[in-house]
Amino acid sequence: MSSTSAGPGSAAGRRPGRSAKPVGAVTRGTTNPNRLRRMDRWIAAELAPELRRSGPAPVAVDLGYGAAPWTAVELYQRLAAVRPDVRVVGIEIEPERVAVAQRYARPPGLSFRRGGFEVPLDGPAAVGGALLIRAANVLRQYEEAQVADAWALLCGRLAPGGLLVEGTCDEIGRRQVWVALDRTGPRTVTFAARLGGLERPSDLAERLPKALIHRNVPGEPVHAFLRDMDRAWASAAPYGNFGARQRWMAMARAVAGDWPVVGGPRRWRLGELTVRWEAVAPGDTR
Repeated sequence: MSSTSAGPGSAAGRRPGRSAKPVGAVTRGTTNPNRLRRMDRWIAAELAPELRRSGPAPVAVDLGYGAAPWTAVELYQRLAAVRPDVRVVGIEIEPERVAVAQRYARPPGLSFRRGGFEVPLDGPAAVGGALLIRAANVLRQYEEAQVADAWALLCGRLAPGGLLVEGTCDEIGRRQVWVALDRTGPRTVTFAARLGGLERPSDLAERLPKALIHRNVPGEPVHAFLRDMDRAWASAAPYGNFGARQRWMAMARAVAGDWPVVGGPRRWRLGELTVRWEAVAPGDTR
Protein backbone atom coordinates (compact mmCIF):
# COMPACT_ATOMS: atom_id res chain seq x y z
CA MET A 1 0.00 0.00 0.00
CA SER A 2 2.75 5.40 -2.69
CA SER A 3 5.69 6.11 -0.60
CA THR A 4 4.41 9.68 -0.72
CA SER A 5 1.14 8.76 0.97
CA ALA A 6 0.46 9.72 4.54
CA GLY A 7 1.26 7.30 7.30
CA PRO A 8 -1.47 5.62 9.35
CA GLY A 9 -1.20 8.12 12.18
CA SER A 10 -2.27 10.96 9.92
CA ALA A 11 -5.73 9.47 9.54
CA ALA A 12 -6.72 9.63 13.20
CA GLY A 13 -10.29 10.76 13.46
CA ARG A 14 -10.85 10.63 9.70
CA ARG A 15 -14.26 9.48 8.61
CA PRO A 16 -13.88 6.66 6.05
CA GLY A 17 -15.37 7.26 2.65
CA ARG A 18 -14.81 7.23 -1.08
CA SER A 19 -13.63 10.85 -1.14
CA ALA A 20 -10.92 10.30 1.48
CA LYS A 21 -7.39 9.93 0.19
CA PRO A 22 -6.19 6.36 0.80
CA VAL A 23 -3.92 6.11 3.81
CA GLY A 24 -0.75 4.03 3.54
CA ALA A 25 2.14 3.17 1.26
CA VAL A 26 2.32 0.80 -1.70
CA THR A 27 3.68 -2.62 -0.75
CA ARG A 28 6.05 -4.66 -2.89
CA GLY A 29 3.01 -6.66 -3.97
CA THR A 30 4.63 -10.08 -3.69
CA THR A 31 1.94 -12.74 -3.67
CA ASN A 32 1.55 -16.43 -4.42
CA PRO A 33 -1.40 -18.80 -4.42
CA ASN A 34 -1.93 -20.45 -1.03
CA ARG A 35 0.58 -18.14 0.61
CA LEU A 36 -1.80 -17.36 3.47
CA ARG A 37 -3.39 -20.79 3.83
CA ARG A 38 -2.17 -21.28 7.41
CA MET A 39 -3.46 -17.89 8.49
CA ASP A 40 -6.79 -18.44 6.72
CA ARG A 41 -7.23 -21.84 8.34
CA TRP A 42 -6.77 -20.30 11.78
CA ILE A 43 -9.09 -17.39 10.96
CA ALA A 44 -11.86 -19.67 9.70
CA ALA A 45 -11.71 -21.72 12.91
CA GLU A 46 -11.35 -18.77 15.31
CA LEU A 47 -13.99 -16.62 13.66
CA ALA A 48 -16.49 -19.39 12.86
CA PRO A 49 -18.81 -18.73 15.85
CA GLU A 50 -19.07 -15.01 15.04
CA LEU A 51 -19.49 -15.73 11.33
CA ARG A 52 -22.40 -18.07 12.01
CA ARG A 53 -24.27 -15.79 14.41
CA SER A 54 -23.67 -12.51 12.58
CA GLY A 55 -26.46 -10.76 10.74
CA PRO A 56 -26.88 -11.00 6.97
CA ALA A 57 -23.79 -10.85 4.75
CA PRO A 58 -20.95 -10.26 7.22
CA VAL A 59 -17.97 -8.44 5.69
CA ALA A 60 -14.31 -9.48 5.71
CA VAL A 61 -11.47 -7.38 4.31
CA ASP A 62 -8.19 -8.45 2.71
CA LEU A 63 -6.13 -5.28 3.13
CA GLY A 64 -3.15 -4.83 0.81
CA TYR A 65 -3.61 -8.04 -1.19
CA GLY A 66 -0.78 -7.14 -3.55
CA ALA A 67 -0.08 -7.33 -7.27
CA ALA A 68 -2.45 -10.25 -7.81
CA PRO A 69 -5.68 -10.97 -5.93
CA TRP A 70 -5.05 -14.63 -5.06
CA THR A 71 -5.17 -14.09 -1.31
CA ALA A 72 -8.54 -12.32 -1.45
CA VAL A 73 -10.01 -15.02 -3.71
CA GLU A 74 -8.80 -17.73 -1.35
CA LEU A 75 -10.03 -15.91 1.75
CA TYR A 76 -13.47 -15.68 0.18
CA GLN A 77 -13.50 -19.39 -0.65
CA ARG A 78 -12.43 -20.40 2.86
CA LEU A 79 -14.83 -18.13 4.72
CA ALA A 80 -17.73 -18.98 2.38
CA ALA A 81 -17.31 -22.61 3.44
CA VAL A 82 -18.28 -21.44 6.95
CA ARG A 83 -20.76 -18.71 6.00
CA PRO A 84 -21.95 -18.86 2.36
CA ASP A 85 -23.25 -15.27 2.25
CA VAL A 86 -20.00 -13.73 3.54
CA ARG A 87 -18.71 -10.77 1.56
CA VAL A 88 -14.98 -10.31 1.11
CA VAL A 89 -13.61 -6.94 0.00
CA GLY A 90 -10.05 -6.79 -1.32
CA ILE A 91 -8.58 -3.34 -0.69
CA GLU A 92 -5.44 -2.00 -2.37
CA ILE A 93 -3.99 1.50 -2.52
CA GLU A 94 -2.52 1.04 -6.01
CA PRO A 95 -5.20 1.72 -8.70
CA GLU A 96 -3.63 -0.60 -11.27
CA ARG A 97 -3.82 -3.53 -8.87
CA VAL A 98 -7.48 -2.85 -8.24
CA ALA A 99 -8.15 -2.73 -12.00
CA VAL A 100 -6.40 -6.06 -12.55
CA ALA A 101 -8.37 -7.69 -9.72
CA GLN A 102 -11.79 -6.79 -11.15
CA ARG A 103 -11.79 -9.80 -13.46
CA TYR A 104 -11.80 -12.03 -10.36
CA ALA A 105 -14.71 -10.28 -8.66
CA ARG A 106 -17.77 -12.40 -7.87
CA PRO A 107 -20.50 -9.94 -6.86
CA PRO A 108 -21.82 -9.70 -4.28
CA GLY A 109 -19.50 -12.15 -2.50
CA LEU A 110 -16.10 -10.90 -3.64
CA SER A 111 -15.26 -7.35 -4.68
CA PHE A 112 -12.23 -5.10 -4.98
CA ARG A 113 -11.74 -1.39 -4.36
CA ARG A 114 -9.08 1.21 -3.79
CA GLY A 115 -8.25 2.21 -0.24
CA GLY A 116 -5.82 1.92 2.62
CA PHE A 117 -5.82 1.88 6.41
CA GLU A 118 -9.06 3.89 6.47
CA VAL A 119 -10.80 0.71 5.11
CA PRO A 120 -13.54 2.24 2.94
CA LEU A 121 -16.67 0.07 2.89
CA ASP A 122 -20.22 0.36 1.55
CA GLY A 123 -23.61 -0.52 2.95
CA PRO A 124 -24.14 -1.41 6.62
CA ALA A 125 -20.43 -2.23 7.03
CA ALA A 126 -19.57 1.43 6.30
CA VAL A 127 -21.03 2.19 9.73
CA GLY A 128 -20.97 -1.14 11.54
CA GLY A 129 -17.50 -2.22 10.47
CA ALA A 130 -15.99 -5.45 9.18
CA LEU A 131 -16.07 -8.77 11.02
CA LEU A 132 -12.52 -9.42 9.83
CA ILE A 133 -9.66 -7.29 8.58
CA ARG A 134 -6.64 -9.28 7.49
CA ALA A 135 -3.46 -7.25 6.91
CA ALA A 136 -0.73 -9.68 5.91
CA ASN A 137 2.76 -8.46 5.00
CA VAL A 138 1.56 -4.84 5.09
CA LEU A 139 3.19 -3.26 8.14
CA ARG A 140 6.69 -4.65 7.71
CA GLN A 141 7.72 -1.63 5.61
CA TYR A 142 6.64 0.81 8.32
CA GLU A 143 8.48 1.95 11.43
CA GLU A 144 7.77 0.15 14.67
CA ALA A 145 6.51 3.43 16.14
CA GLN A 146 3.77 3.53 13.49
CA VAL A 147 2.29 0.16 14.37
CA ALA A 148 0.13 1.31 17.27
CA ASP A 149 -1.53 4.00 15.13
CA ALA A 150 -2.17 1.51 12.33
CA TRP A 151 -3.64 -1.02 14.74
CA ALA A 152 -5.88 1.60 16.33
CA LEU A 153 -7.12 2.82 12.96
CA LEU A 154 -7.89 -0.71 11.75
CA CYS A 155 -9.46 -1.86 15.01
CA GLY A 156 -11.71 1.18 14.78
CA ARG A 157 -13.14 -0.31 11.58
CA LEU A 158 -14.07 -3.63 13.21
CA ALA A 159 -17.61 -4.72 13.94
CA PRO A 160 -18.46 -5.98 17.44
CA GLY A 161 -16.88 -9.40 17.84
CA GLY A 162 -14.58 -8.76 14.89
CA LEU A 163 -10.90 -9.51 14.50
CA LEU A 164 -7.90 -7.76 13.01
CA VAL A 165 -5.28 -10.31 11.99
CA GLU A 166 -1.94 -8.66 11.22
CA GLY A 167 1.21 -10.57 10.48
CA THR A 168 3.95 -11.72 8.19
CA CYS A 169 4.89 -14.81 6.22
CA ASP A 170 7.55 -15.96 3.80
CA GLU A 171 7.00 -15.95 0.04
CA ILE A 172 5.28 -19.35 -0.13
CA GLY A 173 3.69 -19.42 3.29
CA ARG A 174 5.84 -22.01 5.05
CA ARG A 175 6.45 -19.78 8.08
CA GLN A 176 3.98 -17.29 9.48
CA VAL A 177 3.47 -15.25 12.63
CA TRP A 178 0.44 -13.09 13.26
CA VAL A 179 -1.19 -11.00 15.96
CA ALA A 180 -4.96 -11.17 16.50
CA LEU A 181 -6.65 -8.03 17.82
CA ASP A 182 -10.20 -7.10 18.69
CA ARG A 183 -11.64 -3.62 19.17
CA THR A 184 -9.86 -3.31 22.53
CA GLY A 185 -6.39 -4.22 21.23
CA PRO A 186 -4.07 -7.21 20.76
CA ARG A 187 -5.13 -10.58 22.17
CA THR A 188 -2.83 -13.32 20.92
CA VAL A 189 0.22 -14.12 18.80
CA THR A 190 0.27 -17.27 16.67
CA PHE A 191 3.39 -19.02 15.36
CA ALA A 192 2.72 -21.38 12.45
CA ALA A 193 5.06 -23.41 10.25
CA ARG A 194 5.33 -26.18 7.76
CA LEU A 195 7.07 -28.60 10.09
CA GLY A 196 8.96 -30.54 7.47
CA GLY A 197 12.36 -28.90 7.19
CA LEU A 198 11.96 -26.76 10.31
CA GLU A 199 15.28 -26.88 12.15
CA ARG A 200 14.08 -25.06 15.28
CA PRO A 201 11.05 -22.96 16.26
CA SER A 202 13.12 -19.77 16.49
CA ASP A 203 13.49 -19.94 12.70
CA LEU A 204 10.11 -18.20 12.81
CA ALA A 205 11.77 -15.11 14.31
CA GLU A 206 12.44 -13.66 10.86
CA ARG A 207 8.66 -13.58 10.30
CA LEU A 208 7.72 -11.79 13.49
CA PRO A 209 5.26 -8.91 12.90
CA LYS A 210 6.66 -5.39 12.95
CA ALA A 211 5.59 -4.86 16.55
CA LEU A 212 7.88 -7.69 17.66
CA ILE A 213 10.61 -8.28 15.10
CA HIS A 214 13.00 -5.71 16.59
CA ARG A 215 12.31 -7.05 20.09
CA ASN A 216 13.87 -10.46 19.55
CA VAL A 217 16.81 -9.57 21.78
CA PRO A 218 17.81 -10.73 25.28
CA GLY A 219 15.65 -9.17 27.95
CA GLU A 220 12.52 -8.99 25.79
CA PRO A 221 9.63 -11.41 26.42
CA VAL A 222 9.34 -12.60 22.82
CA HIS A 223 13.04 -13.55 22.85
CA ALA A 224 12.47 -15.59 26.02
CA PHE A 225 9.45 -17.29 24.45
CA LEU A 226 11.38 -18.31 21.34
CA ARG A 227 14.27 -19.47 23.53
CA ASP A 228 11.91 -21.69 25.54
CA MET A 229 10.38 -23.06 22.35
CA ASP A 230 13.85 -24.01 21.12
CA ARG A 231 14.75 -25.65 24.41
CA ALA A 232 11.53 -27.66 24.45
CA TRP A 233 12.07 -28.59 20.80
CA ALA A 234 15.53 -29.90 21.60
CA SER A 235 14.21 -31.90 24.55
CA ALA A 236 11.49 -33.34 22.32
CA ALA A 237 14.02 -34.66 19.78
CA PRO A 238 13.18 -38.34 20.52
CA TYR A 239 9.61 -37.68 19.33
CA GLY A 240 11.11 -36.88 15.94
CA ASN A 241 11.27 -40.63 15.35
CA PHE A 242 7.49 -40.46 15.00
CA GLY A 243 7.54 -37.41 12.77
CA ALA A 244 7.94 -33.65 13.05
CA ARG A 245 4.29 -33.25 14.05
CA GLN A 246 4.72 -35.36 17.16
CA ARG A 247 7.86 -33.46 18.06
CA TRP A 248 6.07 -30.11 17.66
CA MET A 249 3.19 -31.31 19.84
CA ALA A 250 5.58 -32.44 22.57
CA MET A 251 7.29 -29.07 22.38
CA ALA A 252 3.94 -27.28 22.65
CA ARG A 253 2.91 -29.30 25.70
CA ALA A 254 6.16 -28.38 27.45
CA VAL A 255 5.89 -24.68 26.59
CA ALA A 256 2.26 -24.60 27.74
CA GLY A 257 3.48 -25.50 31.21
CA ASP A 258 5.25 -22.16 31.57
CA TRP A 259 3.49 -19.79 29.18
CA PRO A 260 -0.19 -18.80 28.70
CA VAL A 261 -0.71 -20.87 25.57
CA VAL A 262 -4.13 -20.65 23.94
CA GLY A 263 -5.67 -23.69 22.30
CA GLY A 264 -4.50 -27.28 22.46
CA PRO A 265 -3.51 -30.40 20.53
CA ARG A 266 -6.03 -29.87 17.74
CA ARG A 267 -4.23 -26.67 16.72
CA TRP A 268 -0.76 -27.93 17.59
CA ARG A 269 -1.21 -30.79 15.12
CA LEU A 270 -1.41 -28.18 12.38
CA GLY A 271 1.97 -26.72 13.26
CA GLU A 272 0.54 -23.83 15.27
CA LEU A 273 1.23 -22.44 18.71
CA THR A 274 -0.72 -19.46 20.06
CA VAL A 275 0.23 -17.46 23.15
CA ARG A 276 -1.48 -14.53 24.83
CA TRP A 277 -0.19 -11.16 23.66
CA GLU A 278 0.55 -9.81 27.11
CA ALA A 279 3.09 -12.60 27.69
CA VAL A 280 5.27 -11.61 24.72
CA ALA A 281 4.44 -7.90 24.35
CA PRO A 282 7.42 -5.52 24.18
CA GLY A 283 8.79 -4.91 27.64
CA ASP A 284 8.30 -1.15 27.55
CA THR A 285 4.61 -1.45 26.68
CA ARG A 286 3.53 -3.92 29.36
